[in-house]
Amino acid sequence: MTITAEQTGTQDHEDHFHDDHHNGHDHEHGHHHDHDHSLQWVDLVRIGFVAVACLASWFGLWKYIAAFDVIALAATIIGGYPIFKEAVSNIVARRMTMELSMTIALVAACAIGEFFTALVIVLFVLIAEVLEGLTVGRGRRAIKDLLDLLPHNAVVRRGGDTEEIGAAEIQIDDIVLVKPGSRVPVDGIVVAGNSFVDQATITGESLPVEKIAGSSVYAGTINQSGVIEVRTEGIGKDTAFGKIIEAVERAEKSRAPIQKTADRLAGYLVYFAIGCAILTFIITRDARSTISVIIVAGACGIAAGTPLAILGAIGRAARQGAIIKGGLYLEVLGTVDVVVLDKTGTLTLGNPTVTDVRPRNGVPVQRVVETAAIAERPSEHPLGKAILQKAASMSLTVAEPEQFHYLPGKGITCAAGGERIVVGNRAFLEEQHLELGTFESGSNHSSEVLVARNNRLLGSLNIEDTLRPEAVEAVTAMRNMGLRTILLTGDVATIANDVGEQLGVDEVYGDLLPDDKVAKIKALLSEGKKVAMVGDGINDAPALTQANVGVAMGSGTDVARESADVVLLGDDLLKFVETLRVAHRCRRIIWQNFAGTLIVDGIGVGMAAFGMLNPLLAAFIHVSSELAFIMNSARLLPAKGRSKSIHTRIDK
Repeated sequence: MTITAEQTGTQDHEDHFHDDHHNGHDHEHGHHHDHDHSLQWVDLVRIGFVAVACLASWFGLWKYIAAFDVIALAATIIGGYPIFKEAVSNIVARRMTMELSMTIALVAACAIGEFFTALVIVLFVLIAEVLEGLTVGRGRRAIKDLLDLLPHNAVVRRGGDTEEIGAAEIQIDDIVLVKPGSRVPVDGIVVAGNSFVDQATITGESLPVEKIAGSSVYAGTINQSGVIEVRTEGIGKDTAFGKIIEAVERAEKSRAPIQKTADRLAGYLVYFAIGCAILTFIITRDARSTISVIIVAGACGIAAGTPLAILGAIGRAARQGAIIKGGLYLEVLGTVDVVVLDKTGTLTLGNPTVTDVRPRNGVPVQRVVETAAIAERPSEHPLGKAILQKAASMSLTVAEPEQFHYLPGKGITCAAGGERIVVGNRAFLEEQHLELGTFESGSNHSSEVLVARNNRLLGSLNIEDTLRPEAVEAVTAMRNMGLRTILLTGDVATIANDVGEQLGVDEVYGDLLPDDKVAKIKALLSEGKKVAMVGDGINDAPALTQANVGVAMGSGTDVARESADVVLLGDDLLKFVETLRVAHRCRRIIWQNFAGTLIVDGIGVGMAAFGMLNPLLAAFIHVSSELAFIMNSARLLPAKGRSKSIHTRIDK
C-alpha cells in the first residue's frame, strides 16, 4: 500500500535550517515507496464516502435506480482512485507492486459482478493506508520534534536598541540576549552576564555549567539563572545542534541493504500471488477463489515495515545518545560479533595526570617538565594536556616550539631556542638515535614519556589515566551479548594488560601503532568477523575507517568523528551498548516481519486456492497482517517526551 509523497506532513521544516541541505542526495526507488502520511480531510471524506456507499449497497438502495449495484461500482472507482493511480504509475515504471495486484483483483471482482465485495476491499485498503501512513509519519516527525527544541524568536541588540526578531533573521556577530528559562538560539561566546546553562542536550553533562564572559554556549541549551549576552558565531545548520540534526536526517534518508532485500521480496510475493491465482483458475475455474488468492497475499508489511524499523531504530538511538550515520551501519551493527576498543579516551576518562617525574642524574625536575611541555604545547593528545597541566601547576613558562612534527603512536620532534627536542616512548627515542643507557622506566601501570633535549636524555614522566566509571559494566554487557571484546592500545603491554584485567576483556594488545591497529582489524575481517571499532583520537581514525562500523566518542577529535559511522554523545560507553541492543532488536523485528509475511501469505494463498477464503475474508487477512507487521516495526519508534541527551559537537 502506498501513500504518495504529496500527502506527507513532514515537509514543513524551518526554511532557514534546510535551505540547501537536501541537494546532492540520491535515492534509489525500485519497489521502494514513501509511506509518510498526515491525516487530511480528503482521506476522511474518501473513507466516509466509501463507508456510506457500503451501507447503501448492503441495504440494496441501488435496486431502485439500476439493474446492478451501480452504487458499489461508482464508489469503488471513486474511492479506489489512489490505488488505481499508483497501479498505473507502477505499470509505467515496470514495477510489480501490491497496488497493481490489488487493482487486478478489484477489476476481476467487478467483472464477475462482486461489486459489494470490491467496495468493501477498497474500504479495508483505505483505512489500512491511513493507519499505516500515520504510523510511519510518527517516525518521520522525529526531526520536527528536534527542531522544536530551537526557539523561533530571539532578542538581539543592534545599534544600542534591543528588538525581537525571528530566529532565521539572526546574523553572525549579532548580540543575542538570553533570559532565564529560555533556550539559547545560536552557538556563540558570552560577552556579558553570568548564568548557569543546562547543556545536557549538547554535551551530556548532568549538571548545569556556569557561563561567564568568554564562555562558549550552544544552540538548544537552556539558560537557567541570569541574563547573558551572546555574540553569534553559528546559526541554523552551522550550529552544533544543527549538525546533529543534519546527520540524523542524512541517516534517515539512507537505504540499508536489507531494505533492498525487502523491496525485492515484496515484488516476488506479488509475482507469487499472481502466479498462484493463474494456476488456481486453470485448475478450479473458480473466479472467487482466484480473486481471493490475489487479495490475500500482502507484502507491504515488509515493504513499509522494514524502513519503518530502521527509521525507528535510528531515532531511538539518537534519543538514547548515539548518532548512526546511515541505515547500512545500523544493519551491520546488528550483525557485529567483535568489538575492538581503544584505551585512552575510550575506556578511560581521557584526562590523565602526571603522577611522577623521573629526571636523569643532575637534571632539575623543572627542566624535564618544561622541555616536555614545549613539545606538547601544540598537541591535542590527552598525555600532552596532562603535561601542560603539570607545567601550569609548577608555574613554568612554556615557549612555543619553532618546529613541530607529531608521529601518531610514537612521539613528537620539535625545536626551541635552536635546540632539538624529542618526546615520546622508548622505541621512538631509540629510532631518533638517542642514547638511553641504563635509565630505568617508571611504574608498570602508567604511561612513560621520555624527554630528550639537544641530543641528551633529560628524564621521563609517568602519566596515569582513570577508567570510565561505566567501562566495566559496558564491557560486561557486551560479553553477555555474546560479543568478543578486544583492547587495542598504543600504550605499553604492561599497562594494557592491567587495564584489560580490570575490564575483563577477552583479548589485549599493547604497544600498537595506528598501522598495527589497522592490521589487527584486517586480520579479524579476513576471519569473516563483523567488527566494530570504538575510538576517539587521530591515531584511531585509520582503524575506525577499516572496521565494518567505526564508533567515535563524542569528545574525540574531529578526525575521529568524521571517520566514524556512529558517534556517541556524552562519552558514555553504555550508550554504545544500548545502540547495539537497538540494532539487534531492529534486526530481529525485520526478520520476524519477513518470516511472518511468508507464513501468512503461504497459508493464506493455500486456503484461498482451495476455496476456504472468500474475497472479503482474504482482504481482512491481507490488511490485518500487514498492519500487524507494521505495528511490530513501530515498537522501535522512540516514545515522545522521553528523549535523553541527543547532541554533541560533530563537525561532519
